[in-house]
Amino acid sequence: MLISLLFRPFKNFVFVMALGLGLILSFEMLTHFSTSMNWTFLPFPVAFAQHDLQTVKYRNLTLDLDNGVTTEAQLSYPAIGKGPFPGVLLVPGSGATDMNSTLNEHVKPFWQIANYLSERGFEVLRYDKRGVGPNLSIQNSNVWGNMTVTDLISDAETALNVLSQQPDIDPNRISIVGHSEGTVIVPRVAIDNPAKVKNIVLMGAVAQNLIKDILYYQVVDLRANYAKQVLDINHAGMVSIEQIASDPLLDDVIRDPFLLSKDNAINVTTIKDSVENNQENQSNKTTYLSIDTQIKPLLLGEYENKTSFNLSKCYNIIGCPLWIKSETELEPNLITIGNVSKSINILILQGENDSATPLEQSLLLHQRLDEVDHPSHALITYPNLGHFFYPSSKWQTGLGPVDPKVLTDLYSWLISHSKQKA
Repeated sequence: MLISLLFRPFKNFVFVMALGLGLILSFEMLTHFSTSMNWTFLPFPVAFAQHDLQTVKYRNLTLDLDNGVTTEAQLSYPAIGKGPFPGVLLVPGSGATDMNSTLNEHVKPFWQIANYLSERGFEVLRYDKRGVGPNLSIQNSNVWGNMTVTDLISDAETALNVLSQQPDIDPNRISIVGHSEGTVIVPRVAIDNPAKVKNIVLMGAVAQNLIKDILYYQVVDLRANYAKQVLDINHAGMVSIEQIASDPLLDDVIRDPFLLSKDNAINVTTIKDSVENNQENQSNKTTYLSIDTQIKPLLLGEYENKTSFNLSKCYNIIGCPLWIKSETELEPNLITIGNVSKSINILILQGENDSATPLEQSLLLHQRLDEVDHPSHALITYPNLGHFFYPSSKWQTGLGPVDPKVLTDLYSWLISHSKQKA
């Protein structure tokens, strides 16, 4: 037991003395302190961190999705131990998403989550969406173009079966974690496979219809409200062309020739600033657009363009027409979530500044689970974090590593709900 500590500097060393125990902290030498007070200097590496020490191992797989379609996958698991390990399946969000949920060269949320969990005892399976390869690339445009949400549910079930059949997995302790669109898929997989799924986690959750409600919010409502609350500093209901052109959230409105050619396109006119008390603004004419009658119709036109059933249009970030149509026809998650078996534990993780799937979506799901008396569900929200659980404004999604607090909460909940039966 250490009763007192004495720190003494000596050249490049710091001596820590406690009841006859000598500890020497140095980046160059390790000093051994003997009871006879004789000092022996031993060489010691400059760096203490063991970055090259392997804590996670990987195993590559190819998933057979039927009808000649395959996709690449990877298992990560603890470097030491033979298991059986509790398993986690990661189900990706919308768009051309690879197994790492790559956002850019340095931001790969699923890679980060998989490694964090595997370092701490979980075996994790993640996979490329059908037709998709590394770094948001389309490997098979035919498969990608003909994908529907039914395919995605089936693919997740295939991945679940593969995970449960691994020899080092405990098939009774499998959790499924979905992000964004993945939160639409995960409850449906759990409903169809109640005996195989112990827990589900929904990150950046969707409660309403992904296309009719969420995409509309992202394209129209969010940006119209941004124009009113941020750009319209005079509260006149108008924003200048110059403001729009220089703002990354709205600049596509006046750059997209399709939008400007529509019947409801703006008729650019020159109007006076509406702030009566500002003499300078009153004397200078500036080109303004009405938010409600000019900007919002353009945003609506953009939404209609993205969701129109035109088989020639595919978006890496959103998806292709067949997928959009299938999602539009899907029953909202708010209804589906109530059918998840009460034997399956549910965790919802939500950034409070999520501009893609806003906080209200998770609150509604939580309320629905309360309504059906689901016995084991929890909601954790994070101030200032966005859709990818990185610090963000409420208007735009920040890109960066998943916040450590989120990883800690995810692991703590999973481990506490993945205990072996006695």
